[in-house]
Amino acid sequence: MFKGFKDFLMRGNVIDLAVAVVVGSAFTALVTSFTSSIIKPIIAATGGGNVTGLSIQLREGNEASIIDFAAVINAVITFLITAAVVYFLFVLPMKTFNERRKKGETTLADPTDVELLQEIRDLLRREQGLPAVKGLASESEKVEASTDGQQK
Repeated sequence: MFKGFKDFLMRGNVIDLAVAVVVGSAFTALVTSFTSSIIKPIIAATGGGNVTGLSIQLREGNEASIIDFAAVINAVITFLITAAVVYFLFVLPMKTFNERRKKGETTLADPTDVELLQEIRDLLRREQGLPAVKGLASESEKVEASTDGQQK
């Protein structure tokens, strides 16, 4: 029971996911700090000296009735910066890496057990100095040949 759990945790994608969550959280804090400290004051400056930026107070004297458009714009900018960094630093390089790796792979199918045994037989005969036996069909080839003849 614990071995299966350990195998699950030790798989590469689980570790990668944990690292991504930690890095993502740290990066989100960095971007949030940037947008709230730099972008939001710039947005607030466009509202003039008497107002607190791009906000509307629905009821005078009630702080809970303030609609803060600068905070919404700030959140959108935070999202866009985070999404762009994740895409350009993680998604795009991984996609490029996978495409390059797929180009290097061969599309040959894995040989069957019978094919491997035939190769071993031929190698052993060559090592012993014997000629390779042509026309020596394996049992499965004989069965395939006989079923092909019956189907016609």
